[in-house]
Amino acid sequence: MRICLFPGTFDPVTLGHIDIINRALPLFDKIYVGIGVNAAKNPMFSAEQRMQWFQEIYKNDKRVESVVFDGLTIKYCEKIGAKFILRGIRYVSDFEYEKTIADANRTLDSSIETIFLTGEPKYTSVASTIVRDILRNGGNASPFLPQAVINTLEAE
Repeated sequence: MRICLFPGTFDPVTLGHIDIINRALPLFDKIYVGIGVNAAKNPMFSAEQRMQWFQEIYKNDKRVESVVFDGLTIKYCEKIGAKFILRGIRYVSDFEYEKTIADANRTLDSSIETIFLTGEPKYTSVASTIVRDILRNGGNASPFLPQAVINTLEAE
């Protein structure tokens, strides 16, 4: 079974994240969306909320499961039996950063491979950081967000 971990903060979940997951689905039997808890970051949305968004978006596809984890990504891969780490790339600068992490992960466990997917051009500008700025300043971030996230924001 080809098990993959797609780690990130997903704060909030964007259409860019969904694009990467949807295009990775034919490659893997199971994709765990790993919502990383990072003590250095102060998220806008709780890890539980982010997990619920993925559960709602993929409620009809049991191949996608959202989980919350902390610690080393490689250790979590070992825990769930994932042999692949999925990462989305928007720009060349993303690749340089992600390759450094992939190299470190390979050093820690050479049996786990990092797979990079480039984002669809229409989602290149979709970054959670930008979306959070739009939301904090009262703007309309809905063009960048899946419906499950929009519904939550409208309910608040």
